[in-house]
Parts: sequence; C-alpha cells; structure tokens
Amino acid sequence: MRAVDIIIKKRDGLELSQEEIEFFIQGYTQGDIPDYQAAAWAMAVLLRGMTARETTDLALAMAHSGEILDLTGVVKVAVDKHSTGGVGDKTTLVVGPIVAACGLPVGKMSGRGLGFSGGTLDKMEAIPGYRTDLSTAEFIAQLQKTGIVLTGQSADLAPADGKMYALRDVTGTVQSMPLIASSVMSKKIAAGAQVILLDVKVGDGAFMKTLEEARALAHLMVEIGHLAGRQVAAMISDMNQPLGYAVGNALEVHEAIETLHGGGPADFREHCLAASAYLVKMGGLAQSDGEARVMVEAALDSGNAWRRFHIMVAAQGGDVRYIEDPTLLPRAALVEVVTAPASAYLITLYAQPVGEAVVLLGGGRSRKGDAIDHAVGIVVHCKVGDRVEKGQPVCTIYANDPTRLLEARAKVDEAITFSRVAVPPLPLFYDWIG
Repeated sequence: MRAVDIIIKKRDGLELSQEEIEFFIQGYTQGDIPDYQAAAWAMAVLLRGMTARETTDLALAMAHSGEILDLTGVVKVAVDKHSTGGVGDKTTLVVGPIVAACGLPVGKMSGRGLGFSGGTLDKMEAIPGYRTDLSTAEFIAQLQKTGIVLTGQSADLAPADGKMYALRDVTGTVQSMPLIASSVMSKKIAAGAQVILLDVKVGDGAFMKTLEEARALAHLMVEIGHLAGRQVAAMISDMNQPLGYAVGNALEVHEAIETLHGGGPADFREHCLAASAYLVKMGGLAQSDGEARVMVEAALDSGNAWRRFHIMVAAQGGDVRYIEDPTLLPRAALVEVVTAPASAYLITLYAQPVGEAVVLLGGGRSRKGDAIDHAVGIVVHCKVGDRVEKGQPVCTIYANDPTRLLEARAKVDEAITFSRVAVPPLPLFYDWIG
C-alpha cells in the first residue's frame, strides 16, 4: 500500500477503505508519510468529501493513533464542551467553571486557532505561566483533585490529529466537514469524557456557512460519538457576528473574567448559561431544563464559577495576579476607534472579516508555528440591529504595528454596513440535536 495511491484514489472521488485510512493515518503519525503528502490528501478530502463511514473510520483511526483515556475509574462522570470554531468564542472559559461549580468534573483538551477562528489555548496563554502542555498523568491528577482541567492535547492522545490540525491551519483545508468532524471527535474520544456537548457554529464567521451544512456536521459528529459509546448532543449557534464584544486573546480572557464576575455582554452570558444548563442536564444533575438553569445561574451569580476558574489557573501554573487584575494582561500600544459615519442601523457586522483582521494584527497564525501576539484584537461596541448615532464608536482596534493596523482597518470596513431601515437582532441558537 502506498500513500500516493491513496491520495490519487481520493483525488478521483473514490471511497477509501478502513484499511487505507488506517494506513495513511498511522504512516503520517509515525513520520513515514511527509507533510506534503498529508497536505495533498487533506486537499483531496476537502474537494471530494468523505462518506459518513469514511469520516467515522478517520475519527477512530486518529483517536487510536495514541492512548485512549478511560476516566471511569477517576471520576463518576466527566463532561466536555467543544466548539467548531468561531470569532470571539471564549465560551469554554466560562462554561467549564460553571459546570464544574455545579459538581460535574470538566476534563477538556482544547486546540489553537484555525484560520480566522480563535483558539482556546492561545487565549489561556495570555495568562503568564499558564500551562497548556499537561501530561496524561497530570491531566488525570488535576481532574481528580480540582474537578476542572483545560489543557492542550497530550502528545499521547490522538497524535495524528495534533499533526493534522496544525497542517490544516496553513494549507487552506480548515473548512472540510469530514476533517472537522473527525478532528473534533478523535480528541473527544481519546480524552475520555463520557458526556459531550458540541457547539456547532453556523454563518459568515463559521466553517459551516449554511444551516443545512451545520446540521449535517452536527448529526455526523453525534453519530460518531454514539458509535464510540459516548453520550453526545449538539447545539447550533449563530456566528454571523462576533460572540460577545471582544475578539483577540487577552481581550477575550478579560471579557470572560468580567462574565464570571456577573457582568459581560448579554449575548455571551446567555450563550454560556444555555450551554452550561444543557450539560448539567446531560450529566444527570438536573431532571428538567428549568432545574438546570437555576443551578447554573446560581453557580455564576454566587461566585463559585469564578472560584473554579481561579483554582484551575493556579493549578496549571498561571500567575493569578493577571486574572485578579485583568488590566495586567498584555495591552497593545496602538488604539484606533472606528465610528459610525451617520446615524443609522447596524445591519452587518460580519464575523469572518473581523476574525481575519485579528489574524492580520498578529492575533492568529498565517504560517505553521507563527508566534501569537496576545495583546492585539478588536472590541465591537454594537450588535446587528442596534441603532447608532453619527460619531458613535462601533469598534476599537488594538494593534502593535501601524502597517498591520491599516490592513486590519480595511478588513473591519468590509464587515460593517449600515441602513436607515431597522433589521431584527440575530438569534443566538438555531437548533439542538441529540
């Protein structure tokens, strides 16, 4: 069996066998298949697609490329929430502590930014000292002791996905539904959580642009999870504008901290509470939606969720002074405010150009291995449907380089349009599956 034959077969739109998928994934993981062949194969998958059976085989092959954690002897039930990627999506930083404060252990392995979407690990690394490289033993020990862990993929867990994830980011293959589904579910299966909630984004700032695509991805991932013996559900949420106000690593950490203290943007707070309540019910702590909602609101409003976040940061080596006083987090040197040119209604604030602007500022990666500037980003001050007056701030750009600032400003201008005719606000959620 040769890698090039497998690439050609998929290039020609043919279905790969389980053995061919396992051969390719094993060879890439071990270094026998180089990056350039893996990139060609990923592009063939993007262009030609995969059947549900192929995608399931790919997810399981990547999960079994390394160790599979069994958490049944560590905690009674471990839960996890995963987003398919969005702009301003810092929900894990709030949902994890809320659910842990309710009494459900949260063992989460997150990823870095992909394309124009931010990465949870990049955000957390804005906190000096915070470790995202816990070993499997450290992951288990912290989950058992504190009930909450947020780290990167251990080298022992789904190593094939770790390699493929970084490659997809820089080869234009992020938006492939089979690669997204298999990447997400390989990590979830390997990390051992028994209860998983998937946050599938849809819209301009998501990899799934239509509700039909988002539903197909959600059903596919839920099916993969069920085949692997996990309890899985999915929520489909809007990404036609940034979630919350802050986009950019340190800015998003700051906003998450504000939310954990009872503040934060209304849309972001509601998103976190809805996801948390669904997980609490899935985990068996509540018998009804209403009971779950009461529990998660109490965890947030009492400060218990904030205390869980503080415990997690301290346990993973983070300097807690930076979360106790978020003004200590990295700050950009250059600030430009974009204002409304006339009194009107905001009718678009497209998430993708905003996310691309943050990448141009240095808050994301253009090439594999690029360093991240945690200080840069964009804060939006309005939501679609809002009435704005002439000269009113619409967003603020934070930069450390004047040339990058100009490039980001051009992208932001692409995102924003106004009208004298009012439009309704965008919904937060479209569907719940599973």
